[in-house]
Amino acid sequence: MKPKVAIVTDSIACLPPELVGQYQLRVVPVNIHFNGRIYRDGLDITAEEAYRLLEEAPGHFASSPASIVEYLEAYRQAGARADSILCFTLSSRLSTLYNMARLAKKEAEKESPRRTIKVFDTGTAAVGEGLIVSAAARAAALGKSLAEIIKIARAVKSKVRVIGLMETIRHVYRTGRIPKFTAQVGSFLRIKPLFGISGGIVRLIGLTRSQESGMKRALNMMKREVGSNPVHVAVAHANEPEAGKRLTEDIASQFNCVELWLTNFSPVMGYATGKGTLAVAFYSN
Repeated sequence: MKPKVAIVTDSIACLPPELVGQYQLRVVPVNIHFNGRIYRDGLDITAEEAYRLLEEAPGHFASSPASIVEYLEAYRQAGARADSILCFTLSSRLSTLYNMARLAKKEAEKESPRRTIKVFDTGTAAVGEGLIVSAAARAAALGKSLAEIIKIARAVKSKVRVIGLMETIRHVYRTGRIPKFTAQVGSFLRIKPLFGISGGIVRLIGLTRSQESGMKRALNMMKREVGSNPVHVAVAHANEPEAGKRLTEDIASQFNCVELWLTNFSPVMGYATGKGTLAVAFYSN
């Protein structure tokens, strides 16, 4: 049966391939630039390959948002299987993807005036964005209407939290939020920043000296918020699969998870946070 709503999102949502395939999601890739070549995140290059390039020559690594043309093509493909389209983007305060998606929507509506397209700013990124998309995809699979799915997405957006731990503070200057000298000093002192995403931007929420103590603090924050309530969780790792697996196992043993998945942390975000970053997103029912 033809679904009522097709879901489109961007590769920053860090969705695992299994989930993308299960719900037939259309993922618009962000572009990665390296040594004069352009790679489409997740299509022309894997996360592992992108992190190798980043480690090899960070000065030659850059990214750019998907174009209006790429979003327009995604809408065409999604429109072939549903009457309405709901497009999720990472926070408009972190990227121009939201604007690109909205401009493409106007062009798509000229092509097909009877098709409804809505663009939803998740106000977050990475696995936080991914959990919102996951909730919307489940609702779409159940045959919910566009209005019902948007209502569900707004509810999850109001509750979802993202907490991450960087392996080093060395690369944070790339975000423009702290001076390069400060990042270098922090790296020398082996400081590992804890960060969160709130108000649509990335914020520093703590400092620690080890991955173990940092993730223990992150999970304690999570416990204070969700307690024993059923919780939806997504974990991402920046090219550190074993650390990601351990964190996922810890969460499975300590929380009442109704949804739990492990994925790669987008190398586009990993450019600023560095290899070894771990992130957990969650919300309680």
